[in-house]
Amino acid sequence: MDILSLVIYALPLGVIVAVYVWRQRRIHARHLRAMQDSVAAGMIEPASLHPLIDESKCLGCGSCITACPETSHHDVLGLINGKAALIGPSECIGHGACKTACPFDAITLVFGTERRGLDIPVLKPNFESNVPGIYIAGELGGMGLIKNALTQGRQAMEAIAKAGVKRRGALDVLIVGAGPAGLAASLAAKQLGLNYLTVEQEALGGAVFQYPRGKLVMTAPVELPIVGKVHFRNTTKEELLQFWSQACNGLKISYRERVEGLQRQDGGILVKTTKGHHVACAVLLGIGRRGTPRKLDVPGEALAKVVYRLIDPEQYRGQNVVVVGGGDSALEAAASIAELGDARVVLS
Repeated sequence: MDILSLVIYALPLGVIVAVYVWRQRRIHARHLRAMQDSVAAGMIEPASLHPLIDESKCLGCGSCITACPETSHHDVLGLINGKAALIGPSECIGHGACKTACPFDAITLVFGTERRGLDIPVLKPNFESNVPGIYIAGELGGMGLIKNALTQGRQAMEAIAKAGVKRRGALDVLIVGAGPAGLAASLAAKQLGLNYLTVEQEALGGAVFQYPRGKLVMTAPVELPIVGKVHFRNTTKEELLQFWSQACNGLKISYRERVEGLQRQDGGILVKTTKGHHVACAVLLGIGRRGTPRKLDVPGEALAKVVYRLIDPEQYRGQNVVVVGGGDSALEAAASIAELGDARVVLS
């Protein structure tokens, strides 16, 4: 009777274990194929913020895979030999949800790789750099998503206000850049009663202003100073810029003013710009990484037909176009021009 009971209990348990092992092997094989496909295609360099997984801490629960917003249509994270792995590095766009979801603290978010490298400023918890009085928020500091940049801009300004550095005849803070981080910082500066000025070399929105017409911008609910809770989910570039334009009514922003140099001066910071100079107790850099595009340094790149951002695909209708690059911006540009139907597009 004891043997019969053992068989009765052991049989279902054995079936469950067998199904589990079979399922895990299938998952491993599928994810391994996806990783091998990425390697074969040369798509092994993450373009943005991405997870670095500590295998000694990972227990293979798969929470990071479930949390990744790209999982439904891309293989970004997978389980290899029972451990989480970045199987589609080039598909990762830096949401960072995987780190939050990991119950074992096995994921660190990083920029760059051993092969490609990328310099990220070393910042204190209050967003101050190793240069006293210089603060950094947004993409330049390692957080490129709109929601993250908005949040960091507000938090950095709160830290500057808390430091309480004042000097007669000087701005409390000069904000460089009117992108997401700079906009949130400007709103926070006004709310906190700081003597501030924001300078922007182009137009409101920073990198967002440079997006192609009609581009869908995905963000998440975020708290903005003065404005309150913003509930945007999926919206176009134009709708987002219109909202920001209304939100920044009354803010002190100087457009078409580019910063050319910073230097310490009598306990403050002298900021030289194309319009003159400003003296500030603190400077917040919210300039992102796209304001000055990296050039090829090849003959002919100064010709009028060579551009560094796509504004409207329609202008290339019926033309032969070469798009140089393999990141998100290049792929979006190539796809949007190709969708016109009568343009020939080559992606290099």
